[in-house]
Amino acid sequence: MSLRARIYEQLDPRARRARGLSLANWILVILILIATALAIIETEQTITDVYGHIFVAAELALGLMFSLEYALRLWTAPERNPSAHPWRERLRFVVSPAAITDLIAIVASLAVVGGTSALLLRLVRVGRILRLAKLGRMSRAFDYMVEAITLRRDELLLSLAAGFFLMIAAATALYLAEGAIQPDKFGSIPRALWWSVATMTTIGYGDVFPVTTLGKVLASVTAIFSIGFIAMPTGILAASFSDAMQRHRRALEDPEDAPPSAP
Repeated sequence: MSLRARIYEQLDPRARRARGLSLANWILVILILIATALAIIETEQTITDVYGHIFVAAELALGLMFSLEYALRLWTAPERNPSAHPWRERLRFVVSPAAITDLIAIVASLAVVGGTSALLLRLVRVGRILRLAKLGRMSRAFDYMVEAITLRRDELLLSLAAGFFLMIAAATALYLAEGAIQPDKFGSIPRALWWSVATMTTIGYGDVFPVTTLGKVLASVTAIFSIGFIAMPTGILAASFSDAMQRHRRALEDPEDAPPSAP
């Protein structure tokens, strides 16, 4: 194997036939967790007033490390599809969501934030916390989840459409039943939608609720039906995710059973 191929195997779990993360991936996971923890702690002004210089130095060091990782991923991108032109694969990597997220986090790390406005400072810190998204590429489970969603997208879209229809129907029903009694809460369908969303997601803040008998009956029916509609996508995803994991486990044991690679 060439040096580029070996580095690619260390960086991309999908390129490894062995189970578990490579040493490079474990190091990256630790760095991501450290960087995220620092970004969260840095939002506490009483701590940054005393140790601000330490946070700046640590953030610059982490930014340089993640910049090196980005450069290595860009260099090794052609290994994903050796038959394609190298720069075409590098361009595909640069415009991928994962690479864009990495670049935002790197820019946030290396940004000179001294003297900037409070809003810009908050945006930079949020950009640093985006590093958590990098953990997705460190595990094959993320690929299994993407595969599960792709294979069951029709069923998921159908359940989403059914839930959306129930939300609109419930808001309309409560608008008719409670609009005249509570115009500030149910005086229009858009106002009633807040109650519908809070009820269907089983949050139930309690700030908006029906007071008439008809409204309570309709709300009870909505709550009962919502349990099934909310649980439906969960069951679909759980079954599809389990199937995807079993297929990939069989592929590790018998390469001939491997699922087709993503385009």
